Amino acid sequence: MRGWLAAMALLCAAQAGAAGQRLRIVSLAPNLTEIAYAAGAGDAIVGTVEYSDYPEAARRLPRVGDAWRVDMEQVLALHPDLVLIWPSGTPVAVIEQLRRLGLKVVVVPTFRLADVPSALRSIGALAGSVAPAERAAQAFERDIAAQRRDHADREPLSVFIEIDDEPVYTVNGQHVISEVVQLCGGRNVFAGLPQIAPPVALETVLQHDPQVILSTDDTIDDPQAQWSRWPRLRAVRAGTIYSLPADLVTRATPRLAQGVRVTCAALDDARQRLAR
Repeated sequence: MRGWLAAMALLCAAQAGAAGQRLRIVSLAPNLTEIAYAAGAGDAIVGTVEYSDYPEAARRLPRVGDAWRVDMEQVLALHPDLVLIWPSGTPVAVIEQLRRLGLKVVVVPTFRLADVPSALRSIGALAGSVAPAERAAQAFERDIAAQRRDHADREPLSVFIEIDDEPVYTVNGQHVISEVVQLCGGRNVFAGLPQIAPPVALETVLQHDPQVILSTDDTIDDPQAQWSRWPRLRAVRAGTIYSLPADLVTRATPRLAQGVRVTCAALDDARQRLAR
């Protein structure tokens, strides 16, 4: 994989150099856009998709579509040297069409915590910003390692992760949010489900009776009030229901390190409340 990336980086750099310009990249995922900026490659991004809102500079980039639809004419008009793809976010048909148009497609998976520094290094290598990408990758790895050490012996808690409330959606154990919860000493009660982000029946949540509820749904003003209708739940009785910033815990970028901190802080508070 590293050999392939090195070859791709050399090819792209040679083409950009021959044209007398810096590498031009279109990013088709908000998290990859954010990673590119963190890797020192922000000035190479010439286009992106909706919801690419961090850092502030990303808001000013031309939009070529969203997670479901990509305007190929707009992409071609930007003359990209390569297109960054998040495999779970871009339809296969879109990827195939990009390739048929002769565009270089680079698939960057970001499903686990370890994928974030890997993506930083990959994009840094492609864009010729290896040094800042390496600094960002190492900073992320140090932060995550420190949080992992600090919470290695914490009392395990059963956790329900709510990503939407109407209908109720959660995540299984393959999602990065579930990995974050596990790092903090939590156990996702729906980790064993086959779908990565499945709907679940409210009755099933009540049956699991989680000790903690973590909501990443930004449309819910007060998740404590939402769940107070079921006072027999342990999380309701103990007041261990928390709202987490969706961008910090659902978007696999360097800011996920902040997401780990706020998630661990919530579970640490829950342990204190449950011990009373």
